[in-house]
Amino acid sequence: MIKQWFKSGSPWIWLNAAAVSTCLILVVGLLALIAFRGALHFWPSDVAEFIYMEDGRKQTVIGEIVDTSTTTALMARASGHKMSDDNDLLVQHLIKIGNRDLTGMDFRWILDRNIQSRQYPDDILVLERREWGNFYGYPVALKQEGEVIADGPQVFSVVSERLRDALSVYKQIQRLEKKEIGAVNYGLERLRLKQRRLELNAQWDEQAERKLSAERDEYEQQYRDYQAELQSLYKTINRDSLVMKAADGREIDMPLAKLVRIYRPNTMSVWAKTGHYFEKIAEFLLDDPREANTEGGIFPAIFGTVMMVIIMSVIVTPLGVIAAIYMREYAKQGFTTRLIRIAVNNLAGVPSIVYGVFGLGFFVYILGGNIDQLFFPEAAPAPVFGTPGLLWASITLALLTLPVVIVSTEEGLSRIPKSIREGSLALGATKAETLWRTVLPMASPAMMTGLILAVARAAGEVAPLMLVGVVKLAPSLPLDENFPFLHLDRKFMHLGFHIYDVGFQSPNVEAARPLVYATSLLLVVVIVGLNLSAVAIRNHLREKYRALEG
Repeated sequence: MIKQWFKSGSPWIWLNAAAVSTCLILVVGLLALIAFRGALHFWPSDVAEFIYMEDGRKQTVIGEIVDTSTTTALMARASGHKMSDDNDLLVQHLIKIGNRDLTGMDFRWILDRNIQSRQYPDDILVLERREWGNFYGYPVALKQEGEVIADGPQVFSVVSERLRDALSVYKQIQRLEKKEIGAVNYGLERLRLKQRRLELNAQWDEQAERKLSAERDEYEQQYRDYQAELQSLYKTINRDSLVMKAADGREIDMPLAKLVRIYRPNTMSVWAKTGHYFEKIAEFLLDDPREANTEGGIFPAIFGTVMMVIIMSVIVTPLGVIAAIYMREYAKQGFTTRLIRIAVNNLAGVPSIVYGVFGLGFFVYILGGNIDQLFFPEAAPAPVFGTPGLLWASITLALLTLPVVIVSTEEGLSRIPKSIREGSLALGATKAETLWRTVLPMASPAMMTGLILAVARAAGEVAPLMLVGVVKLAPSLPLDENFPFLHLDRKFMHLGFHIYDVGFQSPNVEAARPLVYATSLLLVVVIVGLNLSAVAIRNHLREKYRALEG
């Protein structure tokens, strides 16, 4: 009976079903863990005040409870803790105490048994700062140019209004420094390179000098105007400061120019916390990073990832399709063609870091260096394309994913019946017209499948990008309002590298851990979004040419 059951093949069907189900459960569980840990990071937690005994000394600790661990007596003794009973458990709390500029650390472990009291005062303020992380404490007074203008219970309402004004001024400062003054500096640099080019070509004369001097004077006048406006804005934003009392009793002057957000979590309703939650998510998606990537947003990384994938797709799709068409439709099927197919399949298994080394050596140093010598001699010795950048990263990943597109396209071409080609040729169409008007449209879903696989792999690659263009913090985006608008020579940020940097290179591990989950979730969402777009196009093409297949 059992022998017949095995012969019927049912055990292997159930085994495969169990394997697929296990994989699905693991994938869904992993995504759920990432989503929970990442999304929970943005919820505003209540802030507690602990009266804590340590070494016979009473102290006050203010902060958020981030984690709680329970340790057996045996392990606690091994760690140096005194335990009176073998059945006792050592309970510890990880507290985010902030105030790193005062204490030198953001997080602290405290023992539950040493806590004498715990309360959640309504007047505890949380300050999100541009530097040094969060600050936890009590508001004392609000100062304007050194003079107290509010104290007591009214401080929070007054400082909230003043902070909104300060944030508005800060946005104006950012616009002037990054956009307006950045455009002026970019224009001055272009003038310098233009002058150098004329000098190298022996075309520098009085007329050219007068023309460039007039343009340079115009830029410098704009720069002086912007600087005057900046001074006025800085005077306005540095006018107010908030006096805060820390847990150890010290009073600290906190300029509003250095604050991003203030709130009282212990008095916030569920609706207020929900609004704060979505505000933090918007900040995470749309703002620039700060605090060594452990605070702020990751918009440059999102932008860099999407831009790189789009450029890579534009490069790899035509190359992969043309190679597949030649091998399937034009090349003589023999030993050489089989050898090429084996080589293409083997390329798919080459470690990605090898592609990165090749991209750095060939694309950056050889190809980019020669481009600089031929087209940008005025920039020497500073490289333009002879340094890692967006273009070389996109080409390197295009080379990495090229085998996938070739194999998928060739498989699609092989599935098209020979009778369709013969019918088209019998009606008088040339071979090129048959390919362009009949064969390629019918094979387009297979091409899109190859592109989907290429996008999925390229978006998650990190190792080769570390060699050919990705950086921890990019000074500017590859796309801006300065001619030629798309700057392929610039370095860029990437979500995959951002995860690596925050998770393994951050000096503040506890603060970075939640962002690793949040960024990982976002990377999955970006890859799924890109793939869904390609799938939608593929399905549309499949429906469009289904009649031809029939």
